[in-house]
Amino acid sequence: MNQNESLIPLKIAVLTVSDSRTEADDKSGKILVDNLTTAGHFLAEKTIVTDNIYQIRAVISKWIADESVQIILSTGGTGVTGRDGTPEAVKPLLDKEIAGFGEIFRMISYQEIKTSTIQSRTLAGVANGTYIFCLPGSSGACQTGWNIIKDQLDSRHRPCNLAQLIPRLTET
Repeated sequence: MNQNESLIPLKIAVLTVSDSRTEADDKSGKILVDNLTTAGHFLAEKTIVTDNIYQIRAVISKWIADESVQIILSTGGTGVTGRDGTPEAVKPLLDKEIAGFGEIFRMISYQEIKTSTIQSRTLAGVANGTYIFCLPGSSGACQTGWNIIKDQLDSRHRPCNLAQLIPRLTET
């Protein structure tokens, strides 16, 4: 971390995918919002949608078309039940997948929940110059995911970070 540089704050949208959560009891979404604002970033928008592929895709599509949203963090819908559809909603929208995110997430998560981590279908990628990170719905998993993401969203992190690449994501 180069402390002589100033943080370049990013505009981050948070999506909670749930059939039952409301703003009043959305602990996972609150963890993500608290973490991103504590880190010095801006909350661009926050919403909750039901676990429906087309509703998820509609919100994500709106945000990736909005030039003011640089990062999307979603929580929920990454499991294996019939209602879990976040990866199916997001994957077709991606220009590039960041496979290492899911690999690192499951490696770290294994230390916390052992083989139960295989049920997590975390996903990350880039769509229209916007980074998207899809995290499980539990508050513990959101904290684990944030702990992986936070340095990559810090423009001061060395030797490299995803934040510094944002201006180059739409190069052709």
